[in-house]
Amino acid sequence: MTYARFEDLPVWKSAMRLAIDIYDLTDDSAFRTTGDLSDQLRRATLSISNNIAEGFERGTTAELLMFLYYARGSAGEVRSMLHFCTAWPKSTHLKSQISNLKSTAESISRQIRGWTNTLQNSDIKGQRHLNDQSRRTYDYERRADAFQKHIEDVVRQTREKRVECDAPHEEKPG
Repeated sequence: MTYARFEDLPVWKSAMRLAIDIYDLTDDSAFRTTGDLSDQLRRATLSISNNIAEGFERGTTAELLMFLYYARGSAGEVRSMLHFCTAWPKSTHLKSQISNLKSTAESISRQIRGWTNTLQNSDIKGQRHLNDQSRRTYDYERRADAFQKHIEDVVRQTREKRVECDAPHEEKPG
């Protein structure tokens, strides 16, 4: 399926939901004493959806991939901080909520990994948003390249046969 806007991407929607849930989590009194953890967790979570959006809006597949890797890195950072929160005595009353958030962050990482694998294995290396005209051009060029290769093979085979035919034949005495 092709998406026209990053807001329609399921992985972006999941990342936004995670950010909202992280903001809710960090509103808890346990996080009021540790501004650094709360602030870093919020920024890392927002970085996931922001990098997906920025990469989507870029022009090339290579740029999209780069930003998807940033987003996946941020999802890992979020999971790491959530692991800390699980072990942190002040947040024991939030363990269930934290566990659910870790699962969501891991799901987002898997979605991004799947998307990057698809992009890396794609024949299309230029613009990722191909319109109908550029798709036709791309398909035409692929067919033209295949036809050119076929012509070159036929010419090569014809030359090889000519060489065989033009080779001097030894005459048998007779």
